[in-house]
Amino acid sequence: MTKTNKNKRSRERVAGYFITFEGGEGAGKSTQITRLKTYLESLGQSVVVTREPGGSPGAEKIRAMLLSGGAKDLGPRGEAMLFAAARADHVDTTIKPALERGDWVLCDRYADSTWVYQGEAGVDRDYLKLLETAAVAGVYPDLTILIDVPVEIGLARVAERSRTDDSGGPDRFEDEDLKVHQCRRDLFLELAKNESFRFAVIDGSKDLDEVTAAIRDAVVKTFSGDLPQDKTSTGIPAEAY
Repeated sequence: MTKTNKNKRSRERVAGYFITFEGGEGAGKSTQITRLKTYLESLGQSVVVTREPGGSPGAEKIRAMLLSGGAKDLGPRGEAMLFAAARADHVDTTIKPALERGDWVLCDRYADSTWVYQGEAGVDRDYLKLLETAAVAGVYPDLTILIDVPVEIGLARVAERSRTDDSGGPDRFEDEDLKVHQCRRDLFLELAKNESFRFAVIDGSKDLDEVTAAIRDAVVKTFSGDLPQDKTSTGIPAEAY
């Protein structure tokens, strides 16, 4: 899956920093976002954590419809339109204001997930490109962290999570055939290869702390000129674990 490469966001235009997290089901994005937030805050940074679909009042309403399967009858094109509508509200209401304030924005999924999930479902790429352009309004990530795990490991984590919390079981997108999940994993990796200028691919099957350290290293490398050097050079604070 190939998208047109986009230049990184202008530092003069937007003061903040935008990091997105991508990956298949059970990749561990939520846990690692929380750990990165703790790390950045230990360096005195202001951090906003958000998610897609969702992240704003209007987008959260659409999220409930999408993840429950209530929009499935609309087909992949219809679902793609709903994702775009949610993203547009999310960008306007949450992401762009935070970036303009100079905050760090950590987002659990963004436009790449639409390319992968709706792309795997057969939605035309030109159509997806039009939706993305309208929805993101020029707001693209400075860094995308792809947490890659073998499909079997990710789905086992989803099953375990469903047994131990009150989430109600797998959602509309988690509850798919194994081959579908494998195709999505392949598409994420292809996208990361094609847009390597903004992707850091992290092996999510490793020990939790190893994954945290790898993500921290990718962030420090990408934003080395924008983080306090005297702190990043001494290693991650214990409380960030």
